[in-house]
Amino acid sequence: MQQKGAIKIIEWEDLDKRKFYSLGVFMTLTTRATVYPASLIRTRLQVQKGKALYSGTFDAFCKILRAEGARGLYRGFMVSTLTLISGQAYITTYELVRLHVSQYSPSNTVKSVVAGGAASLVAQTITVPIDVVSQQLMMQGQGEHLTRFKAKPKMMLATTKRRLIFGQSRDITVQIFAADGFKGFYRGYVASLLTYIPNSALWWPFYHLYTGKSTPRLTCLTKTHKCAQFFVLCILFCFCFPEQLSLLAPSECPHLILQALAGPMAAATASTITNPMDVVRARVQVEGRSSLRETFKQLLAEEGVWAMTKGLSARIISSMHTSVLIVVGYETLKRLSLRDDLVDSRHW
Repeated sequence: MQQKGAIKIIEWEDLDKRKFYSLGVFMTLTTRATVYPASLIRTRLQVQKGKALYSGTFDAFCKILRAEGARGLYRGFMVSTLTLISGQAYITTYELVRLHVSQYSPSNTVKSVVAGGAASLVAQTITVPIDVVSQQLMMQGQGEHLTRFKAKPKMMLATTKRRLIFGQSRDITVQIFAADGFKGFYRGYVASLLTYIPNSALWWPFYHLYTGKSTPRLTCLTKTHKCAQFFVLCILFCFCFPEQLSLLAPSECPHLILQALAGPMAAATASTITNPMDVVRARVQVEGRSSLRETFKQLLAEEGVWAMTKGLSARIISSMHTSVLIVVGYETLKRLSLRDDLVDSRHW
């Protein structure tokens, strides 16, 4: 049996791939549906000029809900479900690259940085065309005057139920292709890579750093220190002692709690660092700009350095929420997908 005080990473070769992929699709779709409203709000905040529409995340949420209803928070969601493909490509690339890099370096940080960056490169190549269309749909309604493309009202498009659901997505897709050709679907591709590759490359190392994976936990915290006390300690000291949450944890504390705390911390850290490029990416893709440098300079000239923080709170909320779901879901997914002969070799 594995020593109770150490968190053991489940690697690619430990998994039953059939279980892994079938459960992974459900996990990806559930995560996407849960965080989509925050993604929509973030996009509108980043694209608006100053505070022309919304003063902040909560204000945007209330105004969209009041003016467009709950469905307004899910504009473009149907087309965004195609990112299920990129989600599976991401986790497959991440696990395979980790496996390959482990042949050259035993360092968890090195494996996480390289695998996270490579996984994001593959995923963004699939995701960017989907995001270009879904972001145009996100801006319909209160934000439609900020985008180049206007979707026709559904009643004008509806001839069958199927067209009623996908009509606006098809309409926006046709408009993008007519205006920019195939390359229009990869507008902002470089900006996306400069946003998400660093974000992914940072998230995984910070996640492993905060959890202290594969590092024995201190046993000086005795049974009188319960998991509830550990949770309070983490809230108070996690950013003062980011080196490893596992060093604060009592030995009887479930590993999943450590991982569920480390995920949002890693997400907040990575999102804050990469948000300026995410603002530029959103402007390039929605407004049809071509120059990252000019977009960046114009943002600074018109709105000052604080423009680089636009949508940050919504992004942190979205990424932290996503991270909790991903960590709990992904770690649980890997455990459920563990090969039968290895089930008794892991402590949760």
